[in-house]
Amino acid sequence: MMKMIRNQKGFTLVELAIVLVIIGLILGAVLKGQELINNARMKRLYTLEQEVNAAINTYVDKYGKYPGDDNNANGRWGITDGNNDGLLTGFTTNCAAGTTTETCIAWRALRLSNLVSGDSTSAVNPNNPYKGSVAIGNVAVQGLTTQWIGMTNVPYDVCEILDQQYDDGSPTTGYNTGDIRGSGDYNTATTGTYTLYFRF
Repeated sequence: MMKMIRNQKGFTLVELAIVLVIIGLILGAVLKGQELINNARMKRLYTLEQEVNAAINTYVDKYGKYPGDDNNANGRWGITDGNNDGLLTGFTTNCAAGTTTETCIAWRALRLSNLVSGDSTSAVNPNNPYKGSVAIGNVAVQGLTTQWIGMTNVPYDVCEILDQQYDDGSPTTGYNTGDIRGSGDYNTATTGTYTLYFRF
């Protein structure tokens, strides 16, 4: 029995060091991969906002009115006319398929004009990369009433980074100034999600 115990060999320090280095490399690769995924999702959110902004402006260039506010939409697309007051009235983040308010019917107009993808028979909001919705409309955000593109369910740190990269990014008031604003103070938050608004 003693002879068997003496003949069993354990790991040497060199072998243990090699195993620890390999584990460290694997963990580093996983963490770097997660960082790349997070950065790609954040860039996709900003790109999506730019795409929606471009679609709205293209519609205005082509038809002379905001989608949803277009008073010729019924004749052109067979959908509810807007009131043509120059504003995309309302701001709905969860439009039902058959909703006919300006802020919701705008999605149908954009889809029917082939400016955004999706079911052209539905007014449902598109989704953003953070499993929230994209909304457009005229609403007061942090004291400024104007036209906004809103992204719901955006993590606080993503809001802060995008504000710093593409707007005023003030560490204390960035969420309520400039052309990018938030539904709350994401600058001092340590958890939570917000609606991030982009002026258009």
